[in-house]
Amino acid sequence: MKTPIFEGSSVAIVTPFRDGKVDYKKLSELIDFQIAGGTAAITICGTTGEASTQSLEEHIVTVDYCVKHVNGRVKVIAGTGSNDTQAALFLSQEAEKSGADALMIVTPYYNKTSQNGLVKHIEFVADRVHTPIVLYNVPGRTGMSFSADTYRTLSKHPNVNGVKEASGDFKLIAGTIASCGEELFFWSGNDEDVVPMMSIGAKGVVSVLANIIPAQVAEMTKYCLEGDFRRGADIQLKNLDLIDKLFIEVNPMPVKAAMNLMGMDVGEPRMPLCDLAPDNLTKLKNTLVSYGLIK
Repeated sequence: MKTPIFEGSSVAIVTPFRDGKVDYKKLSELIDFQIAGGTAAITICGTTGEASTQSLEEHIVTVDYCVKHVNGRVKVIAGTGSNDTQAALFLSQEAEKSGADALMIVTPYYNKTSQNGLVKHIEFVADRVHTPIVLYNVPGRTGMSFSADTYRTLSKHPNVNGVKEASGDFKLIAGTIASCGEELFFWSGNDEDVVPMMSIGAKGVVSVLANIIPAQVAEMTKYCLEGDFRRGADIQLKNLDLIDKLFIEVNPMPVKAAMNLMGMDVGEPRMPLCDLAPDNLTKLKNTLVSYGLIK
């Protein structure tokens, strides 16, 4: 029987940029803010971390910096996925050298693959590292999804720990949880799905929302882990409009804008991501005001 990498809230942390480079001093402040808020794991260099526009060297250094700054206080999950299997292996081995607690591997994007190819892709990496792997299913980004059969096959690999599920496909999620049990753990990849997923066995969330209100997200998952889904749902429902505005345009454009409006100074997203359209920025500002996050 496997043990989940973490339980509760993991932040899909943004990567702060300044003058075209990673602002490591600011990254350390963001990490400390998360840990103080009760976040159980830092997910670094994922979608929200804009890994797709980082060079390999920058990606490796950012993961290494995060691991060293966290210094064992919480878990570190390093995004190491790629649509090139060899690149995914290289990034995974480098993150392992840095001491990451887990590796997050997204389905191949653009070139995609068959379900058989997906199994081969994951197993190729899993066979060559010792660090546990968290799969990442986000078909809205990648154009492909794990099937239930593929999940069951991969759950048998001792190095595959679980999956960040952002498909919103509850038939797939529930069926897989029922069939895989403690051999494949689930975390919500969507902030709006946390309580429903945890009510059927998910262990928590990898959250964008936690970038701005980590304590509330951690509290929501704590209630759910304790079986108090009503109190967890109260937090989720209260924050639905905020979640909606954090995805008013392509993630992480809105969450970075929100953090900057809140005085967190995380810089702009890297192109091709860009600033929010003026009308959407106004909507985001109004929502932040209504939640008491800015004046």
